[in-house]
Amino acid sequence: MTSEQDRSPGLAARLSTIDESIVDAARLAGRDPGEITRIVVTKFHPASLVRDLHALGVREVGENRQQELTAKAGELGDLDLRWHFIGQAQTNKASAIRRSADAVHSVDRDRLADALHRAADDDSFLDVLVQVNLTDDPARGGVAPGDARALAEHIMTLPSLRLQGVMAVAPLDEEPASAFARLRAVSEDVRGIEPSARWISAGMTGDFVEAIAAGATHLRIGSAITGPRPDRG
Repeated sequence: MTSEQDRSPGLAARLSTIDESIVDAARLAGRDPGEITRIVVTKFHPASLVRDLHALGVREVGENRQQELTAKAGELGDLDLRWHFIGQAQTNKASAIRRSADAVHSVDRDRLADALHRAADDDSFLDVLVQVNLTDDPARGGVAPGDARALAEHIMTLPSLRLQGVMAVAPLDEEPASAFARLRAVSEDVRGIEPSARWISAGMTGDFVEAIAAGATHLRIGSAITGPRPDRG
């Protein structure tokens, strides 16, 4: 089993490599690297890895599953971390998600937005993004691009939610550049009703360069930084 002492040097090197690549891609696109947020996705990794990442300067962490989000955020409450929930959410888990997340990237229906709003127990805001489905498969998470504006308008009626922008995953059967160009068009439409909703959450390990070129502001990068996910068996 790899010790934390053995893990940290490799972790630091992988983090540095990705960050250098982000800077290079931003400059190639004529963008300021400082306007891009790198979120480290720690799915299935232990809380101790997140603590190691924090020691390396990471402050933005992403989780796909409510149970992991709740457990890790609770265990690491002493650290100044910003937690991003990026997975598909069930409405009956909205309260648990809201208690631990600072931002939810995967709002894809009115009912989920309503549930997140009802879960507010103080006067704080929850940052949310409209998840857009860029595939032809309606079973995939996200709203159709043509329905994103209506969902954004609904979110804006819920005072405890703060609409920040849009999120999507590039389809496997399409070039990332063209998919992210479509997402950018959706982003521009949403900004037509809420100019401050400037986040574009797009880009993972294999396509973040194309996402940056298309205007992505938030990248969701996992194993290229964390290493292979642990065996859950």
